[in-house]
Amino acid sequence: MFDAPAAVATADAVETFIARWQHTTGTEKANYQLFLSELCALLELPSPDPASKDNSENAYTFERRVDIQNPDGSENRGFIDLYKRGAFVLEAKQTGKGLETKGWDKAMESAFNQADQYVRALPANEGRPPFIVVTDVGRTLALYSEFSRSGGNYIPFPDPRNYRIKLEDLRQPEVQQRLKALWEAPDTLDPSQYAARVTREVSATLAQLAKALEADGYEVDRVAHFLKRCLFTMFSEDVELLPKGSFTAFLERMKETPEHFTDAIGSLWESMNSGGFSGVLTAKVMRFNGGLFKGIDPIPLTPEQIQLLIDAAKADWRFVEPAIFGTLLERALDPRERHKLGAHYTPRAYVERLVMPTLIEPLRREWDTVKVVAEAYLQKSQTTKANKELRTFHHKLCQIRVLDPACGSANFLYVALEHMKRLEGEVLNRLAELDGGQDSLDAEGLTVSPQQFLGMEINPRAAAIAEIVLWIGYLQWHYRINGKLDLPEPILKDFHNIENRDALIEFERREPLLDDAGKEVTIWDGISMKKSPATGELIPDETARTTVYRYHNPKRTEWPEADYIVGNPPFIGASTMRRALGDGYVDAVRQVFKGTVPESADFVMYWWHIAADAVRNGHAQQFGFITTNSLRQTFNRRVLEPHLNDAKKPLSLTFAIPDHPWVDGNDGAAVRIAMTVGRAGEAPGLLQQVTSESSEENREARGVALSRREGKVFADLSIGADVANAQPLQSNSELSNRGVSLFGKGFIVSQEEARHLGLGATQGLEQHIRHYRNGRDLTQSSRDVMVIDFFGLTADEAKSQYPAAYQWLLERVKPERDNNKRESRKRNWWLFGETNPKLRNQLADLPRYIATVETAKHRLFTFLDADILPDNKLINIALKDAHSFGIISSRVHIKWSLATGSTLEDRPVYPKTQCFETFPFPDLTDEQATQIGQLAEQIDAHRKRQQAEHPTLTLTGMYNVMEKLRAGEELNAKEQTINQQGLVSTLLADHDALDRAVFNAYGWDDLAKALVGLPGATTPLPDKPAAQAEAEEELLMRLVALNKQRAAEEAQGKVRWLRPDYQAPEEAAPAQTELQSTTAEASAPAADKTKATWPKDLATQVTLLRDMLAQSPHSAESLAAQFKRKPLKGVNEVLSALAALGQAQQEGEHWRLVR
Repeated sequence: MFDAPAAVATADAVETFIARWQHTTGTEKANYQLFLSELCALLELPSPDPASKDNSENAYTFERRVDIQNPDGSENRGFIDLYKRGAFVLEAKQTGKGLETKGWDKAMESAFNQADQYVRALPANEGRPPFIVVTDVGRTLALYSEFSRSGGNYIPFPDPRNYRIKLEDLRQPEVQQRLKALWEAPDTLDPSQYAARVTREVSATLAQLAKALEADGYEVDRVAHFLKRCLFTMFSEDVELLPKGSFTAFLERMKETPEHFTDAIGSLWESMNSGGFSGVLTAKVMRFNGGLFKGIDPIPLTPEQIQLLIDAAKADWRFVEPAIFGTLLERALDPRERHKLGAHYTPRAYVERLVMPTLIEPLRREWDTVKVVAEAYLQKSQTTKANKELRTFHHKLCQIRVLDPACGSANFLYVALEHMKRLEGEVLNRLAELDGGQDSLDAEGLTVSPQQFLGMEINPRAAAIAEIVLWIGYLQWHYRINGKLDLPEPILKDFHNIENRDALIEFERREPLLDDAGKEVTIWDGISMKKSPATGELIPDETARTTVYRYHNPKRTEWPEADYIVGNPPFIGASTMRRALGDGYVDAVRQVFKGTVPESADFVMYWWHIAADAVRNGHAQQFGFITTNSLRQTFNRRVLEPHLNDAKKPLSLTFAIPDHPWVDGNDGAAVRIAMTVGRAGEAPGLLQQVTSESSEENREARGVALSRREGKVFADLSIGADVANAQPLQSNSELSNRGVSLFGKGFIVSQEEARHLGLGATQGLEQHIRHYRNGRDLTQSSRDVMVIDFFGLTADEAKSQYPAAYQWLLERVKPERDNNKRESRKRNWWLFGETNPKLRNQLADLPRYIATVETAKHRLFTFLDADILPDNKLINIALKDAHSFGIISSRVHIKWSLATGSTLEDRPVYPKTQCFETFPFPDLTDEQATQIGQLAEQIDAHRKRQQAEHPTLTLTGMYNVMEKLRAGEELNAKEQTINQQGLVSTLLADHDALDRAVFNAYGWDDLAKALVGLPGATTPLPDKPAAQAEAEEELLMRLVALNKQRAAEEAQGKVRWLRPDYQAPEEAAPAQTELQSTTAEASAPAADKTKATWPKDLATQVTLLRDMLAQSPHSAESLAAQFKRKPLKGVNEVLSALAALGQAQQEGEHWRLVR
């Protein structure tokens, strides 16, 4: 329970302050600074600092300047009345209007919108404060919070009923403490922080009791049902659905007479189920029903066990956080999950980061429109129409259905419920201003309720907990708003909104899968753990098995109808699905989704596909999912692209965050994820990217700073140039391939071992013992190893011609291959697992070829001699000429590869299909080819020479130093040694010269001036200057345009072969038409279209004008001129309503959008 808060100010000081300010008049400019300064003195807070000329130093000051960017690039200057960095933006008014009147409410809302605009105009490096404060000087302070600080909506704090603090409320110690915390420690006001601590403590107590009862021999499910009823009874007494403290007092009595416990608690629960007088509590109790108290089966408890219930009951259940309670309760009640109880859980702030753009922000945008429409009616004295508009929106809000098709214990659904209740509270407040609102709505039984929040969950225990979580959250909210729960009976309703079933497939029947011996096939249950006898750490308990089934006639599950879909489906990669789920289930799922979801896709992508399909076909408005971070990679993009690129029914990504930190709700592990939100049609999106992360003590969520960019969001979660849809070019085809895969370390031999096996003495063996290189050989230090390569020989031929080498493989490779699951590898044990004949054919007759490490920090290319066999982690390009090597090694191609490729952890990956086959090479003159070729040869020779002279010198080390030189950073002693040994400054100059030559070959000397010499030439640079980012984006856009142009040429039969003698030997003269090296010109502006008709619907009018103002400021005349018959009167009416609510401002003749 909370301790009673202590007063900050003396009673006399508070009364003096109230008396001084309660009758004040005048303008806010004359009074607000004095009012706020005296408020600070009253609450023992520091006064604001004097303003500094350096605006960045004004962290706590009056009249803090902000520069507001308009959509057309112009700026407006604004001044925050009082700003405290990391705490609040405060906007002051002195309205002179009666409190709670319509005019006063509109003035305060306008002030809030102004403050919200100031927040969004703050410099990005200062971050957004958690609070907006709006004060009517000397009368009220209104608080709005946004604790995630990620750009979301500020909402009334602590709720829509109690967010306004009147002057006389300062007499309350809790109000004084709230305001003091607002100034000094605003994050301590985040209710989720206190709630999380309470929830953890309660869950730990329940887990201790559950463990004790299981030790007494009670079945897990019986214990779980018993404890769920206990905890809901504890909650009921704290929110006064039962007499306050009555259940805790009952438990205290039962501790003295534990032999009566089962009869007594059974009687209480029967009374709660049916309603009526409870002899146990000696009080009348409400009828709960809802299925929770049916089939009760109390468990006898010892005094010690009853004490654990008492400990749990003494927690303040009003403040248990439903968003995490379900997860912790699930862990507490399941013995297989209990080891995770101390692990991390998915923080509420992370859940909100997806729920808000998926569901709440679209509803709030609609609510903003409804408020303007109602205001326009009110300005014309059409109160009935305004009332109807508000009621219609409220009715819609109460009909919206939200589905989480993998709901777990309902944390996403609960957060959605709470935010919809908050929005509902604002709607009801606005209705109350007109005609009393809530009373009549209560009579209609119209309210946002758990019935609207639908879930599918395959785990029956989690599904049951999900229902309790939603009801606790719903009842908590009503109690918080009203201070009591005067609800119609039964309190709990069995809506069947949480379904315990599989979200992907249904089937007629299933039967255990049998092995060859007729025994049931089992796999680890994926949950149970045990302590390792060697390390003491938790490892999978392989004795905990679950049966693998065969599914008959599987078909796709039909999801419940919903308006919005949101959730966090399971994180299982494609390669681990069989191990985690069993062959039978995976085969059934892949059979059902064959042709729509490729087998290479991660498990979560099945949910993504179903939701996208529902949205595109009009069955839902929008969906948002947490997915694995590999969403951007090719094997998962194959799921996104058909939806995003469909010509008739396209899907748009309206919101995305790649590479976001996350806490897996299953095991508490820290992972990286992607968030995506999709809606039907062509629409712009918001891409947020993590720019920094920080951990704070006692906070589950990492502090995540996010950058924002708006535009078209592509399947690879980039924005701007559409590199994801770049087409593979015939000119680059059949030239790139990965190396061979050994599948056996025994193939590798040292040069000394190779000589012992006959190399140099046995004729022909030099064709079968070859030099071998992998990624580390290129980027670090080469091992100078060789491999035994019997490609082209049968086992008998190898044995008879090269018996020593054959025996080497027989002893070292065959034993391992005998256990290989793939029959072909077991049978052909003397050959590499993947011999790659296509690569061998590509490299035939070449003296050298180009190679790069598929996954590496720096994207580097090198020439390898033809006698070197490359490993499968090398991507190899079958070109021998130096100018091709130079173009591929240039900043132009490397930037393309970083944009079109993917990442593994923080290292770039070079998928050849995306990075090489789509890349448009320039057309070179002989002079350009010679210049680029000479520079490329210099770079390759320089690196090999310096590494030969200094065996410990690595390419990674050299290019790490080069990046520091580009950035102008000081080198440490080790780096100075590398610079001297590698002559890195000279190498850097050669690279810059190469980059300039390649830019010149494209005709893009302007980009050479903007980019050559800057950091990020070979490796991603996350925090780059805006000018560099803009130039790189321009480079990508030009390359995309060139790719499109080349693809169009190829469709007409004109192919610019890179190696025509190999790629198209039948063509006597390959097409080498010179491409004009100029930047693409913008397309001519479209011809004027027929003017639109001014819509009759007021809501559509508001939306149209707001969208137009979002593009650039307009006068009323220019807005009206966009429509037939120039509806100036209608335009002015909408502008007046927008201005009254602070959503638009007039400056001279022009209007601009505030939000």
